[in-house]
Amino acid sequence: MFGFSKESTRTWLAVVVLLLIYLISFFTRLFSVIRFESIIHEFDPWFNFRSTKYLVQNGFYEFMNWFDESSWYPLGRVVGGTVYPGIMFTSATIYYVLNHIARIPVDIKDICVFLAPMFSGFTALAAFMFTKELKGVTSGLFAALFIGIAPGYISRSVAGSYDNEGIAIFLLMFTFYLWIKAVKTGSAFYGAMTAMFYYYMVSAWGGYVFITNLIPLHVFVLILMGRFSERIYISYSTFYVLGTLASMTIPFVGFQPTKTSEHMAALGVFGLIQLFAFANVIRSHTTDNQFKSFIRYGVATVVLLMFATLIGLTMTGVIAPFTGRFYSLWDTGYAKKYIPIIASVSEHQPTTWSSFFMDMNLALTLFPAGVFYCFSKRRDEHIFVILYSITASYFAGVMVRLILTLTPVVCVAAALAISNLLEKFSRETAESPKPQKKRFRNSESKTSPNAPAIHSYVSTVLVYLLSLYFLWFFIQHCTYITSSAYSSPSVILASRDQSGRQVIIDDFRDSYYWLRKNTPPDSRILSWWDYGYQIAGFSNRTTLVDNNTWNNTHIATVGLVLASNEETAYEVMRKHDVNYVLIIYGGLIGYSGDDINKFLWMVRIAQGIYPNLVKEKDFYNSAGEYSVGDSASKTMKESLMYKMSYYRLNEIQRGHAFDRVRNQKLPSKDPSLSVLEEVFSSKNLIVRIFKVKELDNIGRSLKAAAEFDRRNK
Repeated sequence: MFGFSKESTRTWLAVVVLLLIYLISFFTRLFSVIRFESIIHEFDPWFNFRSTKYLVQNGFYEFMNWFDESSWYPLGRVVGGTVYPGIMFTSATIYYVLNHIARIPVDIKDICVFLAPMFSGFTALAAFMFTKELKGVTSGLFAALFIGIAPGYISRSVAGSYDNEGIAIFLLMFTFYLWIKAVKTGSAFYGAMTAMFYYYMVSAWGGYVFITNLIPLHVFVLILMGRFSERIYISYSTFYVLGTLASMTIPFVGFQPTKTSEHMAALGVFGLIQLFAFANVIRSHTTDNQFKSFIRYGVATVVLLMFATLIGLTMTGVIAPFTGRFYSLWDTGYAKKYIPIIASVSEHQPTTWSSFFMDMNLALTLFPAGVFYCFSKRRDEHIFVILYSITASYFAGVMVRLILTLTPVVCVAAALAISNLLEKFSRETAESPKPQKKRFRNSESKTSPNAPAIHSYVSTVLVYLLSLYFLWFFIQHCTYITSSAYSSPSVILASRDQSGRQVIIDDFRDSYYWLRKNTPPDSRILSWWDYGYQIAGFSNRTTLVDNNTWNNTHIATVGLVLASNEETAYEVMRKHDVNYVLIIYGGLIGYSGDDINKFLWMVRIAQGIYPNLVKEKDFYNSAGEYSVGDSASKTMKESLMYKMSYYRLNEIQRGHAFDRVRNQKLPSKDPSLSVLEEVFSSKNLIVRIFKVKELDNIGRSLKAAAEFDRRNK
């Protein structure tokens, strides 16, 4: 009565394993909560958290029309039209369901902190479903396990990592799964579902452009392989029309799908399949000779006209050219030459081999074998995986941030490889004859008939044992990397002293808290753009620039202030109503992510807008070196950044000022400040805050007044 068939037992076992993988994926991302507390990580997540709170408190329409006066002073920012709101809407929906429908009181901060771990479990399920379509249940389970613990994905989905990628990778994989289902079935329903999740992806992350180009590329390659069919036509037409129309309802996207070069491949393939479909109709009503003439002249003419129209619209500006970020993917030196603000971001640097190994480890070694398996099958869905592997590998190589898009296909390919290996040996063992007992002690045969069977069993056991060993090694590696590299919030630094005891450095939060409690609410804070979102989120203070980086001129103006001498910097700060200046200095304790290490990028960005005021060569010494010690150039020593960073350092270090990050001894005489007043420095001197002095009674800066008095004497 309660018996289960073999098939149902396997199904229930797979469900149980998937549930375990979901739990593993969720709990492996809670290291930061366990080690520290429930806190938002990094920089961009602080803007997302602040925006989500505004959405929950004020509602959908207020959020979409929100003009944020406290950012990019005095310009402000139209938030609703300049963000991908998917992650905010997701959190707000969960908050509404839990608090108003289920009547479970949950704080919006807790939802934001745990959103990425929750969606990481969904990503594992999406990887299972995607890989199952390629090979089977076993491969799907391995793929779910790999992506559930792979550091390359954990890096953007730990608790507190409230960034767009936290939900976007799930949407990426589930959209691809639905696309594969649509191609295999030729179903308009699956095509529409692909479009719906593509729309969700567009609302969540700018990486949706990868889907926008990969799916058309898949269709185009299938056409070149002679595999165009009604299934492809129905699937892609449904996806493109519904997905494009839906994506245009996102204010930040608008008419980009019809007016930007990044979207033209999708439009071109849509037009191409219409031509193929029309050609098939003509073929059914004409002779072979007539059809060949039609293809030779008619279709070729239409394709040439379409291409010429595209070029003409691009040259006239109707279709926008590729963006600088896109060019930097093809020319790694482009951004450094022409758009230094893009090149200055560490996530935009080329990826090192050590990063690949750290983020994917064992899965990376199995990756080529999995791709080879797809080449051996070459079904439509396997062609998609091959194209995904090639394109994602290239983009991950030129930009370290895009390891995130490569990790899912590496996990899928690794799952295909290891499951195929284990199934092959299992099949050989099952097909080999079972060992027989010897009936006669003295046999004339030199080779026992049991030898092949025994050899097969031994080989299978060895393969299984080696696989288990490597999987265990992979799990240990993932656990170690997650706990050591991806579980500490950027605002809470963890290090170890000489005795090996962990030391928590909380300078950032202490400083932001001081700023919130000890400055007027309408204060304007000047800092480099990296810290804008955190200042707004932690301290609720107005900033001149932040991590949105939408206005290069305004960022260059901040760079001009920091790279100029006091007199020039003071005039610019007064024009922009700056009250406080915040910098990051790590030379005292060896924190390398400080502003002095970023300073040359500030100089380059400022030089791009103010070439007559800032010149990079002036910041190098006579030997052509970037130095902060005695040999530093005069321009370097007179810059506001240098003076603020090394202000009172000899006094603090008792006459032995030394920069541990640059490994340089500093001048014995500390820099002096005339227009700024130090009001706060954190315990380890990482964050230093200076107040801009007011004009004197007759409207002169203190430095100008002192110079006037000196001349009159």
